[in-house]
Amino acid sequence: MAELGLNEHHQNEVINYMRFARSKRGLRLKTVDSCFQDLKESRLVDETFTIDEVSEVLSGLQAVVHSEVESELINTAYTNVLLLRQLFSQAEKWYLKLQTDISELENRELLEQVAEFEKAEFTSSTKKPIIDIIKPKLAPLNEGGTAELLNKEILRLREENEKLKSRLKTIEMQAMNALDEKSELERALHDLQLDQGDQKDIIKAQDLCELENTVAALKSEFQKTLSDKTENQKCLEESLATAKHDLLRVQEQLSMAEKELEKKFQQTAAYRNMKEILTKKNDQIKDLRKKLAKYEPED
Repeated sequence: MAELGLNEHHQNEVINYMRFARSKRGLRLKTVDSCFQDLKESRLVDETFTIDEVSEVLSGLQAVVHSEVESELINTAYTNVLLLRQLFSQAEKWYLKLQTDISELENRELLEQVAEFEKAEFTSSTKKPIIDIIKPKLAPLNEGGTAELLNKEILRLREENEKLKSRLKTIEMQAMNALDEKSELERALHDLQLDQGDQKDIIKAQDLCELENTVAALKSEFQKTLSDKTENQKCLEESLATAKHDLLRVQEQLSMAEKELEKKFQQTAAYRNMKEILTKKNDQIKDLRKKLAKYEPED
């Protein structure tokens, strides 16, 4: 038996449609035959006819046959559209998009294959019985070609999803590694900056800044309590004396730091810069001395 390259279920559906088409074709052929028979019985009653009469008879027959054939062709086209609509509706329920190749409809080899299939199915005495010849509605299949196609698509999407998850994990790991490298570089840069600078000088500068803040606070307090009694003035003088001692101590520490810095940086490119910084600090201390001298009590 000729085959169409389809599974058993789909091949049975094709046979059902071909049976329907053969039935419609048979009815239309009977209609055409009846047209000729009616013509014979109604018009061909005389033994002789003129050319005009024959022409009139043939014209009438042509009109009737043309109408019947046209009606059958239109009905066949509409029937095919309804069949395609059923198939497409079923495919859309499974979120599928079917495609057709119109050029294959005129493929003589395929048409002959269909003709052989029809001949084998409807003329062979050993053909198989057709199950479910008439179905009221085309329903989505739970097994067969459509389900297999959906399963393949689901597997493909799952594999693609797993690949995307794996890629996302890889990107996250790369991002974390990049952040770790950035943190390490920042720490290394900070350590390098600390190594290039003098930590002791930073500490001395902080002490000097604190001392300046203390002197400024004492000066403000002194101005506020200038009109107070002698006892408060003595306390303020003692605070100023303490500040002076602290200032002298810091100056001494700065002097020692300068000597250490000169020994440490006398052969480095930063020596001049550090010396300029210390000179500026000394100038600031001198300015503080002058300012403090204004507030020292006269003997």
